[in-house]
Amino acid sequence: MTDFFLGCDGGGTKTGFVVVTGEGRLAASLAAPSTYYLSSHSRGIELVGEVLAEAVPAICSQAGIAPDDIRFAFFGLPGYGEVRADVPRLDAAAADALRHDRFRCDNDMLCGWAGSLAGADGINVIAGTGSMTYGRRAGSGGGARTGAGAGVRVGGWGELFGDEGSGYWIGVQALRAFTKMSDGRAGRGPLHDVLSREMGLDADIDLIALVLHRWRGARQEIAALAPAVREAAISGDRYAQAILADAAAELVTLVDATRRRLGFEPGEAVPVSYSGGIFAMPEVLQAFLAGISVLPASYRVTRPRYPPVIGAALYAATLAGAPLDDAALHALPATPIAPHTGLGGAPG
Repeated sequence: MTDFFLGCDGGGTKTGFVVVTGEGRLAASLAAPSTYYLSSHSRGIELVGEVLAEAVPAICSQAGIAPDDIRFAFFGLPGYGEVRADVPRLDAAAADALRHDRFRCDNDMLCGWAGSLAGADGINVIAGTGSMTYGRRAGSGGGARTGAGAGVRVGGWGELFGDEGSGYWIGVQALRAFTKMSDGRAGRGPLHDVLSREMGLDADIDLIALVLHRWRGARQEIAALAPAVREAAISGDRYAQAILADAAAELVTLVDATRRRLGFEPGEAVPVSYSGGIFAMPEVLQAFLAGISVLPASYRVTRPRYPPVIGAALYAATLAGAPLDDAALHALPATPIAPHTGLGGAPG
């Protein structure tokens, strides 16, 4: 009898779902809208229930199974556990969508770790709309219990005073540079023209109405400016180049803090991987790798083995007591999934 495992990787921009079999076959994949409910402009916690209620039956239908055929599911949800009073409602949303109790919800940071390192000890650094690290080490006394083993989280304090090195953070730094270029506090470079074009500004002062009033400071909109910052950096803008270099340095700091909290011994090689769209920028990835290489600690950085959404399914299998064996892991796709179906305007 085939075992089916459902993985859900929530995010600030979109939510991915996959169904993976115990033999390592990808049975279905799907993209749905964001399940990040904590921003001031979202519809609130009801958003999570709405997305899951539509996506779970859809992904199961695509796989040719019913929700009850899922042996175990893992829902990695952005913001999970950050407002403890919300945890029962988020768990209830997953239970209502799945219609059984063979599941676990936790923060989406576990998806990146489980995918990048295939569930092995080490540190995964996430830089997408937001940023944080999550790491595990056998025998580590630090960190909270999150399923099997002990885990440590660093960063991820949100867009108002955290998420350093993320797409949102990059976007905010770029907007600050734009305003200084606009009023003469900084020399005007390519970043000014690239952002003006990207945001469709007729006059620089229109930035206020666009970002503060129309966007209402939305995470997704501001994070979406990150590729424009890279374009300006490639064009030689020194402020844009500095922003990307600073982003990489912030991500290095997150990793090193995680290593210390996990208690890795001096000279002990620390496995590290990464996930999130910001690492798709070669300038950030190369600066991150260079920053890691000069730290006094010993790090072994590897490319992500699987995308976070596959990681969610792998973690579901582990929580069920049926982790995929080496042959099944070898059969899984090692690159991000192109969703077969989109929901509610999500990419697909």
